[in-house]
Amino acid sequence: MTTEERWVGVEDVAAHLGVAKDSVYRWIEQRKLPAHRVGRLFRFKLSEIDEWVRQDNEREKSPNLVKSRPFSKTEANQSTTKTRSRKIG
Repeated sequence: MTTEERWVGVEDVAAHLGVAKDSVYRWIEQRKLPAHRVGRLFRFKLSEIDEWVRQDNEREKSPNLVKSRPFSKTEANQSTTKTRSRKIG
């Protein structure tokens, strides 16, 4: 007899990870948190969430891998700002 893992919602994932629901939604968009859409709702398997956390921790520890996390608009603006030199003359 096998017991199937039940599907949980955003509130359950947020409580499981100890974060706000807004963080869960942001991670779905930005960091590819494993979520399954059922109608208008997101559903999760906690085993997939735990694996995602483990993989993310391994990526942060590895100095040779490039992080795939996108920049925020502020970080992107700061990194692309160029200093212009003025000609005096």
